[in-house]
Amino acid sequence: MAVPRLVLDTNVVLSALLFRAGALSWLRPEWQEGRVLPLVSRDTVEELIRALSYPKFRLAPGEQEDLLTEYFPWCEAVRVVEPPSVPECRDPADRPFLELAVVGKADALVSGDVDLLDLASVFPIPILDPASLRAGLARGA
Repeated sequence: MAVPRLVLDTNVVLSALLFRAGALSWLRPEWQEGRVLPLVSRDTVEELIRALSYPKFRLAPGEQEDLLTEYFPWCEAVRVVEPPSVPECRDPADRPFLELAVVGKADALVSGDVDLLDLASVFPIPILDPASLRAGLARGA
């Protein structure tokens, strides 16, 4: 069976990286052991790097870099040269994730963001919350 190609929104990645005993801690071994393939683009990488520097996380630059080394080596970089047509979303910051999903031929976009989840009925690629992804992986779907 092919490894699922996933677009993980920034909050999903942050939760998996920052909270080792948190609700999404199961996701890190999924990408590090090759059971899922996260897709990233220039815009999604920039957002993740920016988010890791938020004062609320209190991460020194070296700690931020360490966390990135626990994610980026397992990702596939996708160039979004010509942004595709995607549904309008309430939050313009979500658009790069939709574009990446289309250009990267993702099997799913994974998010806990209500603005993205609300687009599930009009987006051609499944938009799943993390719990649905986990259940699907457990079923081998």
